[in-house]
Amino acid sequence: MAALVLVRHGQSQWNLENRFTGWIDVPLTQAGRAEAGRAGELIKGERIRFDVAYTSVLVRATETLEIILSALGQNGIPIIRDQALNERHYGELQGLNKDEMRRKFGEAQVKLWRRSYDVAPPGGESLKDTAARTIPFFESRILADLKAGKNALVSAHGNSLRSIVMHLDRLTPDEVIALEIPTGVPIRYEIDPEGKAASKEVLKP
Repeated sequence: MAALVLVRHGQSQWNLENRFTGWIDVPLTQAGRAEAGRAGELIKGERIRFDVAYTSVLVRATETLEIILSALGQNGIPIIRDQALNERHYGELQGLNKDEMRRKFGEAQVKLWRRSYDVAPPGGESLKDTAARTIPFFESRILADLKAGKNALVSAHGNSLRSIVMHLDRLTPDEVIALEIPTGVPIRYEIDPEGKAASKEVLKP
């Protein structure tokens, strides 16, 4: 079986500032770089030799991947960058403070935009929309590598990773609403030759 490790990027500057980030390129904070380093050390304890790594094109994910690979001493592996793994696009909310939006539109409406499966913010993507680009890429590229016996590391975002976990764990749209992917916490799967998840473990100290 092949190993798949998923990691949400470390804390970004706009995570710290409580803003909707989406596709805006925002760097990691110092705390975020430390989270990425800790993730690398946790993965190192699993003694996995990765054959390939995947990341979105956004700097907070690519920087997280670089830090993890450096901690693993595996900087030379192939890296595939693709916007299919980008965070969901928050449209007109991008760059805006979440608390200010709650005051303007109400707690219920902002929660609907953030946590529902198929309701998109103005000009943006729902989780369903995000899954519509993330899952086909996962199946055609990442899962193809895993089925071929290659170990893969993926550095991406809360919602692109929620889409992948929904697919692997066979969650319903109602079930995925409650799914949280913390920053800098690796999730390890063992994938069988048919592409099914045989086991799952959240790596913690």
